[in-house]
Amino acid sequence: MTDESRASTRSAVAVLGADEAVAAAAELGAEFARGAGKRDREKILPHDEIRQLGASGLLAITVPAEHGGADLPASVVAEIIRLISKGDPNIGQIPHSHFAFVNQLRLQGTFEQQARIFAELLAGKSIGNAQSERGTKHVREYTTTLVRDGDAWRLNGTKYYCTGAIFADWIPTLAHLGEDGPLHVAWVHKDSEGLEIADDWDAVGQRTTSSGTVTLTDVRVPDDLITDYAVEFDGPTTYGSFAQLLHSAIDAGIARAALDDAVEFVTTKSRPYPDAGVERAAEDPLIVHAFGEMELAVRGAEALLAEAGRAVDRANADLTDETTGAATLAVAAARASTTAVSVDVASRLFEVSGTRSAAGSQSLDRHWRNARTHTLHDPAAWKLQHLGRWRVDGVFPPRHGQL
Repeated sequence: MTDESRASTRSAVAVLGADEAVAAAAELGAEFARGAGKRDREKILPHDEIRQLGASGLLAITVPAEHGGADLPASVVAEIIRLISKGDPNIGQIPHSHFAFVNQLRLQGTFEQQARIFAELLAGKSIGNAQSERGTKHVREYTTTLVRDGDAWRLNGTKYYCTGAIFADWIPTLAHLGEDGPLHVAWVHKDSEGLEIADDWDAVGQRTTSSGTVTLTDVRVPDDLITDYAVEFDGPTTYGSFAQLLHSAIDAGIARAALDDAVEFVTTKSRPYPDAGVERAAEDPLIVHAFGEMELAVRGAEALLAEAGRAVDRANADLTDETTGAATLAVAAARASTTAVSVDVASRLFEVSGTRSAAGSQSLDRHWRNARTHTLHDPAAWKLQHLGRWRVDGVFPPRHGQL
């Protein structure tokens, strides 16, 4: 790296080691938890909290070492997302695409492209996304196209479910390079003329992710802000498994938060059922048994998540069909588990806590709404299908961004 390159990547935020990053995430997650209910009830977007994430250095933890970053492994990133999501899964989901597209840039970007954007991440900037479209045949079909216009390209299209875009400095946009051309990523800056971001997200849960609509009208994109995407799946890769690992971490965080809140409510607010013959609800053997079942389920999901993170790390250290296939299966198992457990525990919270826990002022329903909404991101049933096909026939799952 030249002296000029080193200067361009000098960090303005702390370059955190693994232990420091995990500790910072735990501290911020606890802080974010205190306002999570109010933000959910009043749909207050977490602009200040996302700025805190950027200032903490947590958004720069996967910047490669050659560009001045800590280059922390997938397993550590997953634990950080879990801890932030335990505090507020809306805030945990917002940087999901940030980390996914940092990965895309490190895999497919030129050194010059990386130097430019990674320097901004080391200064506390962030990345959003504009990928999904409505009205196509399926979720991995896109119509947005980059059209050549002189020495640059023009981008027109409408994207939905653009989590993180409203908070971001860069909005990577999936589009075909030329009519029916291969998929590429157009790195669109937030100040680009013709870019509009609407906060029109109205789901029952994850209400403050602002996963709304991005409209691109004749947005100019130079050649040096385009990276290849389609080639990512031509050979062994952890691109999809890394992204899915972080989704699993969000659900694991929701599950643990729901269980913690159930404990707090039962031990401080719930009244015992008369037939139990106990002084405190927490002494009711049926409630204690239910907590044992939920703790077992959450621990199992967390263990599968941790093992999936290690599997992705192992694959990144030695990319082969076997290692990446094993990582995909490990992540599929974690994703299927955290999907089921987060929804179940967030529902059983009310079973053990009693009628008073259903009061709107308690905001405990947000856990179930968040879990139910986020787990719809892609079907867990297909995770089980791929696990079953591998178990029966030894066939590894296909390569794409949702596995």
